[in-house]
Amino acid sequence: MPASQKLPEKMMAIAISEPGGPMVLKPEKRDVPAPGAGEILIRVKAAGVNRPDVAQRMGAYPPPPGASDLPGLEAAGEVAAVGDGVTRWLPGDLVTALTPGGAYAEFCLTHESNALPVPRGFALTEAAAVPETYFTVWHNVFERGALKPGETLLVHGGSSGIGTTAIQLASAFGSKVIATAGSAGKCQACLDLGATRAINYREEDFVEVVKEATGGAGANVILDMVGGSYVARNYRAAAVDGRIVQIASLGGAEAEANFSMLMVKRLTHTGSTLRPRTVEFKGEIAAALRDKVWPLLEERKVAPVMDMIFPLKEAWRAHERMETSDHIGKIVLDVG
Repeated sequence: MPASQKLPEKMMAIAISEPGGPMVLKPEKRDVPAPGAGEILIRVKAAGVNRPDVAQRMGAYPPPPGASDLPGLEAAGEVAAVGDGVTRWLPGDLVTALTPGGAYAEFCLTHESNALPVPRGFALTEAAAVPETYFTVWHNVFERGALKPGETLLVHGGSSGIGTTAIQLASAFGSKVIATAGSAGKCQACLDLGATRAINYREEDFVEVVKEATGGAGANVILDMVGGSYVARNYRAAAVDGRIVQIASLGGAEAEANFSMLMVKRLTHTGSTLRPRTVEFKGEIAAALRDKVWPLLEERKVAPVMDMIFPLKEAWRAHERMETSDHIGKIVLDVG
């Protein structure tokens, strides 16, 4: 790392002092990490907050081997230094990046292939709200789920960061979207983003509504972060040859399901997690996003829905906000 860059030796970071509630997130001084081969060091200006951060804080989602123990899976800021062999970025470039961890800090590392240019016209707080959700939605809805124009996507948790992204992208690529959410206000937000029908799951049976809205056919792709009792109901709501993609299990990791329905309908039930995947795999998603989605972002045809922004030192407040589930869209930390 060239001495001329005059990087500080120490940085402020938010660490998990012990597994527990939001107040275990504590500011502390850490060494500024040095980029290894193929890595870039980002001077973080903003970091996204995601459900996996909450799970890690509670001790339920440990970082993969070699990753920082600090929370934070997405960051936007300025390239501060580059490691050996880096060819895509130079110090001073503005990037938004998927990180293996460590984004709740003034500096963090990621592989050069997992970073993308800040979309033209985006504030850095907006840019930090892009990577985790867009990587996740692109892979699970369009790659694993193989959603096609004209098909129907059912999105559970439509007002979440993942949900608001899925609604916009699926609509932009010519699919019909039905979303579930837990209040009238959240349902309206889903409709405003392009959903053709929003279902208040506290008042309506999503299986019946999906069937009605599709003329009895069902949803071609279902993006589910609930699991539990939703699994059997998803099978009922799915179309013949439907694809159900599991990305979380907030309603429980175990479920009973009627496999005869899976066979008769020729359903595919798949799932994935993003954080443990290889750098190369994430780089492939980044390349697809740069090609297919970045033009939409730069034209403002899609954009992250911003809920609230908190100072880095108040990361505990951001986690409290996420745990209320009152938020619509993304919660972001302003690192300054």
